Amino acid sequence: MKRLILLLSLAPALALAAEAGFRLDRAPIDPRDLASLQAGARTFVNYCLGCHGTQYMRYNRLADLGLSEAQIKDNLAFTADKVGDPMRTAMGGKEGKDWFGVAPPDLSVIARVRGADWLYTYLRTFYRDPNTASGWNNAVFPNVAMPHALWTLQGEKALEVTRTKDASGHEIVGSKFTRISEGSQTPVQFDATVRDLVNFLVYAGEPAATSRKRIGIVVLFVLGVLFVLAYALKKEYWKDVH
Repeated sequence: MKRLILLLSLAPALALAAEAGFRLDRAPIDPRDLASLQAGARTFVNYCLGCHGTQYMRYNRLADLGLSEAQIKDNLAFTADKVGDPMRTAMGGKEGKDWFGVAPPDLSVIARVRGADWLYTYLRTFYRDPNTASGWNNAVFPNVAMPHALWTLQGEKALEVTRTKDASGHEIVGSKFTRISEGSQTPVQFDATVRDLVNFLVYAGEPAATSRKRIGIVVLFVLGVLFVLAYALKKEYWKDVH
C-alpha cells in the first residue's frame, strides 16, 4: 500500500520527466510589459478560448493591464455577458472529449504547473504528423491530443530525426525542423506572439504577483528598519548589564 501511494504521488513528476527530453528555450517574458500582456490576452481570446478557459480569472481583471471596461467588453469578453464573469470556454467538457479524446484542460494555472519555458517551447514546436488523429504532433509533448491552434500564424513544419556519431563512435540522436509551408507571420513575429501569449498565461496564473512582490519589498525594507531600531533599543536597555 505504501508503495502504491508513493507511485501515485510521483506520477506527475514522472510524467513531466517523460516530456523533458526536448531542450526548453528560455521564455523572454516580462510581467511589467502591459503592451505584451494586452497582446497576449488578445491572442488567447482569439485562438485559445474556443477550447481552453481560465475559469479562475474574471474578465474585469484585464483592467489591470490598462484596458477599460468598454474595451474588454467590446473586444475580449466573447464568452460572457458581464465583464465580471469568469473567462470560461465556450466548449463543454463532453464535446472536447468527443473531439480530442480528452477534455481540454483549464489554463488558469497552467504556467504555474508547467513553467513559462515549457509553454514557450511547447507552443513553438508543433509539427505535421500523419500518424496522429489531428495530423499534428509536438516535440515537447509527444502524441499530444491538441492540434496546432496557431498554425495559420506559424505555418507548417516537419520534424526530422538526425543521427550522427561523435569522435569515439557513439551515436548522437538529434532533431531538426524543416519548413513545409509559410504562415502569416515571420518566425520572429511568431516567437513574439507566443511570448506575449505565455506572458499573459503567467499573469493569469497569479494576477496579483507583481503587486505582491512590490509589497514584499516594502515589507522587507520596513522590517529592516525596525530591526535596526530594535537592536539599538536593546543595546540601550542592556548597556549597564554588559
